[in-house]
Amino acid sequence: MASDSAPDMRLVRGRLAPSPTGYLHLGNAWSFLLCWLAIRSRGGTVVLRMEDIDPDRSRPEFAEGILRDLAWLGLDWDEGPDVGGPYTPYVQSRRYDRYAAVLERLQQAGHLYPCFCTRRELRALASAPHAGEQGAAYPGTCRQLSDAEREARRGEGRGASLRLHWSGEFLSFHDLLHGDIRLSWEDCGGDFAVQRSDGVVAYQLAVAVDDMDQDISLVVRGDDILHCTPRQVLLHTLLDRPVPEYAHVPLVHDHEGERLAKRHRHFELCVLRDSGVRPEAVVGYLAFRAGLLPEPAPVHPAQLVSGFRLTDIPCSRVVLPEDIVPLLAGL
Repeated sequence: MASDSAPDMRLVRGRLAPSPTGYLHLGNAWSFLLCWLAIRSRGGTVVLRMEDIDPDRSRPEFAEGILRDLAWLGLDWDEGPDVGGPYTPYVQSRRYDRYAAVLERLQQAGHLYPCFCTRRELRALASAPHAGEQGAAYPGTCRQLSDAEREARRGEGRGASLRLHWSGEFLSFHDLLHGDIRLSWEDCGGDFAVQRSDGVVAYQLAVAVDDMDQDISLVVRGDDILHCTPRQVLLHTLLDRPVPEYAHVPLVHDHEGERLAKRHRHFELCVLRDSGVRPEAVVGYLAFRAGLLPEPAPVHPAQLVSGFRLTDIPCSRVVLPEDIVPLLAGL
């Protein structure tokens, strides 16, 4: 039996949170493998959550394919849409009432205001000369509108999104790979949308509320989300909930340096599987790129759990060879 002073690793809860807007590719497999290992190496609970908040792009066949691909890789989960658990539902499209309740709470606390800016206006703002990689910070155009001005815009038939305003200057959090992160409100994009004008809840709000409600204590994901994390940390704070630990891992790129995306069909796991590639080969190659193996070799994820330390993962991006099938097929 463990001593009273030993940490209770069973309290760690992490999540695999795919979006069913396409099939999984090697970039997804990379981040999900590292996330799974980070949770399992701490004796934690793996939660599978289907983030299908985008009604225009989410498809049931993609959700089914994701479950199949994760199982094929050898990544299992303890709670999820197919196995249930104490925090159901594990599907965002079934949680709209919960998101509406949180929006109402934030509205009553005075944190939200309607924004009537059109997509064209926002695109012009994002392409401004001094806009950074993530676009320019929203300047609060609609924040100071009077009630009469808001009614006038509604009378013009303009729909309104909801934006969250915060009066602080800096947001901070600690990342397990990148260290202490401190970003200004402008660096985070300024007042951000929590609900689109068509009523669809924004990713920032949905993912933060899900993490709160499902008691997620460890979040491992790609470093393209790092600049958004302060927004989610703020939502946890405004809603009086503990902030999870965060780790943002490097992304996977193709041979030309372009980040893998849904359009990289030849890197999809289902394509690799149909080409005769074994799941142990995929895991072994990714483990090698993460510094977990001295050379690529077939391995099951469970064989990598012992001794895994997330902080040992290199922060440099992963660049794949142009034709990876012969390499993986040879393992």
